[in-house]
Amino acid sequence: MPRRPASLRRLVVAVVVLCALGVASPALAAPGDTDPNRAKQQVDREIAALQGQLEDVGASLANVYIALRRAQAALPVAHHAVERATAALTRATLENDEMSAHLEVAKATEARALDELSATRQNLSDSRVRVARFAAQLYQDQGMGQLSVALSATTPEDFANRVAMTDTVLSVQSQSLTRLATAQAAATAEEAHLAALQAQVSAAKRSAEAALVRARAARAAAAAAQHRLQTLAAVQVAQTSALRHQKVAEQAQLTRAQRQQARLQAVLMARARAEKAAAAARAAALRRAGQQVPVGPSTSTGFLSPPSDGWISSEFGMRYHPILHYWRLHAGRDYAANCGTPVRAAADGQIISAGVVSGYGNRIEVDHGIVRGVDLVTTYNHLERFAVTGGSVRHGQVIGYVGTTGESTGCHLHFETYEDGVPRDPRRWL
Repeated sequence: MPRRPASLRRLVVAVVVLCALGVASPALAAPGDTDPNRAKQQVDREIAALQGQLEDVGASLANVYIALRRAQAALPVAHHAVERATAALTRATLENDEMSAHLEVAKATEARALDELSATRQNLSDSRVRVARFAAQLYQDQGMGQLSVALSATTPEDFANRVAMTDTVLSVQSQSLTRLATAQAAATAEEAHLAALQAQVSAAKRSAEAALVRARAARAAAAAAQHRLQTLAAVQVAQTSALRHQKVAEQAQLTRAQRQQARLQAVLMARARAEKAAAAARAAALRRAGQQVPVGPSTSTGFLSPPSDGWISSEFGMRYHPILHYWRLHAGRDYAANCGTPVRAAADGQIISAGVVSGYGNRIEVDHGIVRGVDLVTTYNHLERFAVTGGSVRHGQVIGYVGTTGESTGCHLHFETYEDGVPRDPRRWL
């Protein structure tokens, strides 16, 4: 069993840290699918859904968070790839060892066959020498037939001895010829066998070379997969640390934005009180003069027109912060549109502020006066740039352009309505 790489130990540490930070994905913490590729696709879908939730989150925090989630999704896939590559390397190594063993056996068998063929050829050579000697002797003796032997005998006893010797010579000659034929046949068979063995050795050598190539490729693939896993583990550890720091920065930014919002709301509430007091004084003066006091619109519905041509990406209401994990009020309506899309005044009014506001980026505030008994103010946030920065504006007049300044991760207009300084749902007035 191979020892688990240090990157996996770092991965365990990273997951513990993520759990402590509260950002570990439920899909990754307790996956319902054991296939890492399907688990990654699930996280990819979750990340796509997060884009809308992160619309008003700082870009730095959102980017680090999404990068971390992608690393979380990629790590199981990388770990699975290491396991597959390691298994492939094990198989390729075993195959390489097996092919090498086959090659050694084939070489040993070939060597034995060569030795046997050499011995057979030596035996064949010896047999040929013996036969040649017999042939030469017969030629010199002008034959060894029994008749010539009998004619050359001087006595009956000599005749018998000569006949016995002739039979012995002929028997030895016959055996030599038989051995010669046997050795010749054996040499032919062994040569054919050797040729077959040499073909097997060549095939075994090719198989061994191919197995070695596959083993080297598998080793390289396993090393690459392991490096990828180690890199991802290191990236996740770094991203976990970066996320921790970004969360602190985001919390500080939100705290500043909340304080700024409280100051702005206090200003708007004071302005609303002053506006109401001024309106009451004007009404009293008109009544003292015996004049008719103007009456505002009977209904708020339709008093404001949509400030942008974009589609509604988020409505007014409570929203859960996906990274800091708390509920907060999304105090307006979001219009998703390309950066540079014109933003128009929702009604006639007076610009009371135009500038950079923490969290809101480039922001314009327009006071529309007392409408149905409340001081109505609209705000236009995350603007790319301003078209106007002061004075009176008319309904439908271009006052700025859609952007992504402040706490924003994409081009959109964050539109708010305030009644006496209190944020209300813009749909009450549109």
